[in-house]
Amino acid sequence: MADAARSTDRLEALDITRKLAAICGDPFARFAGPADEVAGRTARWVAVPGGPHAAAEVLRLAAAHDLTVVPRGAGTKIDWGAAPAQVDIMLDTGRLAGVWHEPRDAAVAEIGAGTPLRAVQATLARTNRRLPVDAPSPGATLGGVLAADESGPLRHRHGSPCAQLVGVRYLDADGELVSVGKSGTEALGRATPGSGGGRASERGPAGDGGGAGRGAGGVFGDGPGGGDAILGRGEVPGLDVARLLCGSQGGLGVLVSATMRVHAVPAGRLWVSRPVWTPLEVHDLVRAVLAAGVDPAAVELDLPVPVPLPRRRIPPTHPSVINRPGHPAVTGRPAAGSLVVLLEGGPADVTERAERLTAVLGTEAMVSHHAPEWWGRYPFAPGDTALRIEVPINDLHAAVYALRDATGGPVPVRGSAGSGTVHAALPGALPPERVASILTAVRSVLIARRGRCVVVAAPAAVRRAVDLWGELPALPRLRSAKAHLDPHHRLAPGRLPGGL
Repeated sequence: MADAARSTDRLEALDITRKLAAICGDPFARFAGPADEVAGRTARWVAVPGGPHAAAEVLRLAAAHDLTVVPRGAGTKIDWGAAPAQVDIMLDTGRLAGVWHEPRDAAVAEIGAGTPLRAVQATLARTNRRLPVDAPSPGATLGGVLAADESGPLRHRHGSPCAQLVGVRYLDADGELVSVGKSGTEALGRATPGSGGGRASERGPAGDGGGAGRGAGGVFGDGPGGGDAILGRGEVPGLDVARLLCGSQGGLGVLVSATMRVHAVPAGRLWVSRPVWTPLEVHDLVRAVLAAGVDPAAVELDLPVPVPLPRRRIPPTHPSVINRPGHPAVTGRPAAGSLVVLLEGGPADVTERAERLTAVLGTEAMVSHHAPEWWGRYPFAPGDTALRIEVPINDLHAAVYALRDATGGPVPVRGSAGSGTVHAALPGALPPERVASILTAVRSVLIARRGRCVVVAAPAAVRRAVDLWGELPALPRLRSAKAHLDPHHRLAPGRLPGGL
């Protein structure tokens, strides 16, 4: 009986492989290999559909055979978050790529989910435009950035990637192609890319209207709660549904394309840096920067561990440190870290604001035309336990001190001191119970300050043993969204909080 069952399973597996190949093409459908995993859970098949309609057929096939589907972009964050309960088909979005932004001065661009962010920026740069998104993950696709709601230094001025959304096209769990908000091509009066052929039907957002929240907080954001927000019944048709996809890790829908706001590339950019020694000093400096009226594009903090070696000294006659003999660049005095402010705009205006800012930051401030080496990079490495801390900026120093107290010493911290979102790294060798105690201590401090600490990525033993999310007031809304958008839990089951 067991041999017969295994034989039947093999025949069914081969049949599904053949069907996937018929949908995607022979080179783009296969049995999964050891590297095709999601947070340690290995897939059974990999499908790389060539367009939205082929992707819809993959989802319909999965529904017909009661199979689960997990989307994958470049895989740069495939080990983030919780492991899915099951991965049958890994839907690779690599062929759902492209950028549509004509005419040249268009304020929006429709971008395929599988398009690498670097390719998006290179394409837009030809017309002196850019997407104000600078996610740190090298090689990340736009779909992956949105699915993780991953932001970089520019979050200070422009908000998260979700804040740049004008509309999306996504596939629901049944393979229906859904458009919410406004597509870039629709706004420009042109045909939607990939709209011809295939069997996928395209419909509007669920519900009897649409609704945008107060902000663009993604699936865990602080926008209005309740079913109206979840199901898209509000002021702007469907935009809340679009924003729910942000941070959902593919658990609510498969993103096909996103229409994003684009901006002119700033003519001038300067980085003003200041060495820092304590979190309290950072708190005071950030308050001074924000009160200075210099309109920073980013305010980033780097507190590395161990303490860096003294900096390479420069002559006291150098123009950047003239009349500042106590500057660390002259004395070589090591600092605990750096606070760096990015200024963008017209060259003359940026220069004037940089001069005002250096006067505020004191004689140890320096101005550079280049970002520091650590800019736009995470403080954690593969194998570490990576944390994300979100807290009002006036309480960021308290959060860092709480983390130090809980761990018994400094830990690497890096991120947006100007918006209160930073990442920290715990050694991967820490036992799960030790990580759990650290999380409990830090979260107890943050809860009274309207902050939160999330485990972004961790070794498998830690991921299984600890609460990755902490208290999540948005969980009832998330349950409603999952029940509405994926009632059979076919999309990345278990990837979201609460085992959703």
